[in-house]
Amino acid sequence: MYTEYYQLTGKPFQLNPDERFFYNSKGHNRAMAYLRYGLEQRQGFIVITGGIGTGKSLLVKNLFAELDPDQVAAAHLVTTQVHAEDLVRLVSGAFGLPFEGLSKAALLRNLESFFREMHAEGKRVLIVIDEAQNLPPQSIEELRMLSNYEVDGTPLVQSFLLGQVELRRVLQGAHMEQFRQRIIAGYHLRPLDADETRNYIIHRLEKVGWDHRPEFDESAFSEIARYTRGIPRRINTLCDRLMVFGFLEELDRFDEGHVLGVIEDMQEEMGVNDSDIGEGIGVSADLPMNGDANLTDRIAMLESEISMLKLAVMKDRQLLRKAVLMHLEDDGDAG
Repeated sequence: MYTEYYQLTGKPFQLNPDERFFYNSKGHNRAMAYLRYGLEQRQGFIVITGGIGTGKSLLVKNLFAELDPDQVAAAHLVTTQVHAEDLVRLVSGAFGLPFEGLSKAALLRNLESFFREMHAEGKRVLIVIDEAQNLPPQSIEELRMLSNYEVDGTPLVQSFLLGQVELRRVLQGAHMEQFRQRIIAGYHLRPLDADETRNYIIHRLEKVGWDHRPEFDESAFSEIARYTRGIPRRINTLCDRLMVFGFLEELDRFDEGHVLGVIEDMQEEMGVNDSDIGEGIGVSADLPMNGDANLTDRIAMLESEISMLKLAVMKDRQLLRKAVLMHLEDDGDAG
C-alpha cells in the first residue's frame, strides 16, 4: 500500500521485532551494554525490565544477532505461566533435547550432559527468558538450580531475564534471596524522550530507503512524542497509521493536524481518550505505585515531558517571531 506510494523498500513501522530496525537510544544502549557484560562474565543473571512496548523483545533479537554460534549455544524462551518442571521441559526442547514423557530427573540428567558437552566444545550455554514476569517463583528458582552446574568452578549455563516491571516484584519476594545474590547486573528500560522519538522515527524510515517523502514537520514529531509517551510500540502503531493516512490522502508532508486527526480516529476505534493513555509510564495501571521501578518511570516521564515543553517553547518563539516580522512589514507598508 503506502510502501509503493512513498517508494519505500519495506514497512518502517512494523510491530514484529526486527533487529534491522534496532535503534540505539541511550536506554537501549545501556541495556545492551549490560547484556554484553553478562556474556563476558560468563556467570550469574542479568535482569532487564521495562514497561509494555519499550523494546525488550527487540533487545533480545539484537543480542541474538550478535552471538557467535561457534561460541554460544543460546535458547530464547517466551514464557507464559509455566511451573518448574514445565520450564525444564521448555529449556530441553529449546536445545533440541527429548522432553516428552520424561521424568524431571531424566530431563535434568539430559540437560547436565548437554551443558557438559557444550563446555567440552568450548561453548557457553545461554538461556534468555522473555516476558519473565509470568514465571512463578518456583520456576525462577529452577533457573537458579540450573546455574549450579559447573566444571572446575566454571558455571556451565547462565540466564538473562527480561520482563515487565512486575518481574521486580517477583524477585523482591521473601524466598528470592538466593536468586537475588546471583544477579550481577540489572537495568530498567525507560521510554524515549522527545528528541529520541524524533530520531527513532527517522532511523526506521531511513532503513527502508526514505528520501524525505513524506516529510514530517517538527510539530508532527512533537505530537507523536506527546501521544505515544516515547514508547516504541506505540510510536510504530501511530506512525504506521499516519503513513496509511498519507497514502489515502496523497500527502507528501505531515503536520500536527494530520497526526491529531489520525490519533482521533484511533481513539474512536479503541473507545478511549487521550487521558486514558498511560501505557508503559509511571501513571500506568500496570505499574506498582511504590518502589524504585515506579520512581524510575516517573523520572523518565518527567524528562520526556520537559523535552516536549522545550519543543513547544521553541515553536511558540518561532510563531512569535513570525508575528513580529509580519507586524513590522505591515508598519513599513503603512509608512
